Amino acid sequence: MKKRKLGTSELDVSEVSLGCMSIGTEMNQARRIIDTALDSGINYLDTADLYYTGLNEEMIGEIIRDKRKDLILATKAGNRFERGKEGWSWDPSKKHIMSAVKDSLLRLKTDYIDLYQLHGGTIEDNIDETIDAFEQLKQEGVIRYYGISSIRPNVIREYVTRSSIVSIMMQYSLLDRRPEEWFSFLEEHEVSVVARGPVAKGLLTDRNLDHMSDSIKQKGYLTYSFEELASMRAQFASKLDGRPLQAFALQYCLSHPVVASVVAGASSPKQVQDNIHAVESFHVSVEEIAWLKETTKQEKYEQHR
Repeated sequence: MKKRKLGTSELDVSEVSLGCMSIGTEMNQARRIIDTALDSGINYLDTADLYYTGLNEEMIGEIIRDKRKDLILATKAGNRFERGKEGWSWDPSKKHIMSAVKDSLLRLKTDYIDLYQLHGGTIEDNIDETIDAFEQLKQEGVIRYYGISSIRPNVIREYVTRSSIVSIMMQYSLLDRRPEEWFSFLEEHEVSVVARGPVAKGLLTDRNLDHMSDSIKQKGYLTYSFEELASMRAQFASKLDGRPLQAFALQYCLSHPVVASVVAGASSPKQVQDNIHAVESFHVSVEEIAWLKETTKQEKYEQHR
């Protein structure tokens, strides 16, 4: 699989990566999913300490124990939780991050994290303190690089201009093109985008619309009504010519050089293979990318400016 450099780092990440939140809690199934991803050329796994209150990290740590040196491991921190208790609280303090990273290292059975990400963030945070925590962890060799996971323009602007982040994880797809407003700014500062949600809750796959969640059927997706989604899918279908819809979805995201990788979740080995197949086995032309851009909405974030 092709790889792209993550920002100014020395990390070359696979164009398709595995979002591990969807692998479930059954070890054998999770192992099959991760092994399929790694055997197929994916080298980048993304998790977070919050997923299943640490269990996701524990499972990944066990599965990759003998393969650690061959992959790029990303996790996140900033949400304080206690196993066995519901809910969590936001805590981007240096004290919490310095403690949380130790817990993640133990669960992941590793002595370093390739990419450590702030799992959110607000403009009211003590951003300098948070940056100081990440910089100290870099100096100590506990993490190689750091980034943030955020869609808030004001937060993104502060971290890009005040820190040495190499990436921003953002929800981004053909049906949510809001991040594009910031692509030139991020390119200028050599910060990569890691795209999560590239198939928009399954809307950008060949899954039948009748099988979508009740929430999507009733409320649509973002500013798209369910009727608009049906119309949009019909337009896509007229252009697919035998290709899976995921080919349009994933390759559209990757058509932007600032996007280093699309983080695709998978709850089965087949979904991993389908995501890889969509990128490696089908061609989407420059003209088709332009058509997709003309056909879908270009909106902007209205809040957190």
